[in-house]
Amino acid sequence: MSLTRVNIEQALPLLDRYDAIIDARSESEFAEDHLPGAVNWPTLNDAQRHEIGTEYKQVSAFDARKHGAVMAARNIAAHIEREAAPLPRGWRPLVYCWRGGQRSGSLALVLGQIGFDVQVLEGGYRLFRRQVIADLDSWPARHEWRVLCGRTGSGKSRLLQALARAGAQVLDLEQMAEHRGSVLGALPHGQPSQKHFETRLWTALRGLDPAKPVFVESESRTIGRLRVPEALLARMRASACIAVDMPMEARIDLLMTDYANHLVDVDGLCERLAALREVRGAAVIERWHALARGGAMRELVRELLDEHYDPIYLRSMARNFARFDSARPCALQDGEEAALGVAVRELLPNGPTDQGSDLRE
Repeated sequence: MSLTRVNIEQALPLLDRYDAIIDARSESEFAEDHLPGAVNWPTLNDAQRHEIGTEYKQVSAFDARKHGAVMAARNIAAHIEREAAPLPRGWRPLVYCWRGGQRSGSLALVLGQIGFDVQVLEGGYRLFRRQVIADLDSWPARHEWRVLCGRTGSGKSRLLQALARAGAQVLDLEQMAEHRGSVLGALPHGQPSQKHFETRLWTALRGLDPAKPVFVESESRTIGRLRVPEALLARMRASACIAVDMPMEARIDLLMTDYANHLVDVDGLCERLAALREVRGAAVIERWHALARGGAMRELVRELLDEHYDPIYLRSMARNFARFDSARPCALQDGEEAALGVAVRELLPNGPTDQGSDLRE
């Protein structure tokens, strides 16, 4: 038998070296958030936890534990039968549950008895979550940030992706939040939980080199229903800005491509536009609904940019980003690869590690 308990300080630097990270909590707990790269082997699933909890309260703790042990043993046996057959003797997993107690301990005990080199995370997910919160409060200050600013449809997201392909360090908050940041920005499968968004962010920050700058899009306090951590938001808002600009017609082309699915679903589009009624007034929303139902999508996009998104964005940037007035200009002819390539070469003239003296803090 080989079973070792490790604390959070010992485990986190080695996360990438474990052969597997196994979450022994229930499927709903795992879905809300989990350690990076973890797989879910529930010792008790949601229905079983509810059943045992009810028995604990209504019958007795002793009977509930006996019943729970039978369920846990069956589940652990099924996991091992399904997953462990092809594993070599040297397989080395990290196992955790909510507090590193009975659920992870039961699973780890059996794996250790088989002969695997098992480590159990003391404090479990609870202490990992505390560490994520602490690190998100301190880590943003370690980096030099370069904030891509620009009106809706100006190609910020495409430029960020092009910079990443060129080898620059980027933090793609909208990708992690699974939302494009506007009233039409929701993706069909929905957003992660706030906790899982923060774990994704923690994972990304953990992999960044403090010696190199990081490009990020300007974001508001929320992306869809998710909140950007305060320390990161404050650091971004104090950092050097890059003003991305694109001609109006090219912006409309880009938005009609990127939001093609939203523009086809006219009823869904009108429902999303109705959310702006309080801000824009009933008459404006009715006109936009008429444009949508009449198929005048290009004109609708133009009005949304002219009358809603552009004025709000410019006011927000001037109010929240201290260095927006001195932003380095970055003109994009359109959102195609050729134009993006030109911009990337201007921003990284000496390659991805270039410091760009005019952007240094």
